[in-house]
Amino acid sequence: MIFDKQDNISIITQEKVSIVELVKKLQVIYNRFQNDNIIINLTSLEPLTTEDVIEFLQISNQHRKAKHSFVIVTDKIQNDLIPDELVIVPTLQEAYDIIEMEEIERDLGF
Repeated sequence: MIFDKQDNISIITQEKVSIVELVKKLQVIYNRFQNDNIIINLTSLEPLTTEDVIEFLQISNQHRKAKHSFVIVTDKIQNDLIPDELVIVPTLQEAYDIIEMEEIERDLGF
């Protein structure tokens, strides 16, 4: 797991450990990035299943309830199989764009 921080965005890149282990570790160290927007970069993982991505649902809901963005980056999942609560995009640039749009919406009170 690789952590990178840019302004108010924490980027977590997963390369080897299973998704279940990653989610457990994120829950343990959540206070380190609870006030940041989060990007989970899964682009280097293969194979990746819908069930893997759904593992992030609880932590994503918790983070979004606190008025912060939580975006997963992967191009290996069909979005129509994913719950609407999860935000999944195929590239890092799109993740940054989503965060920017969500911050504007929060600033406007939406």
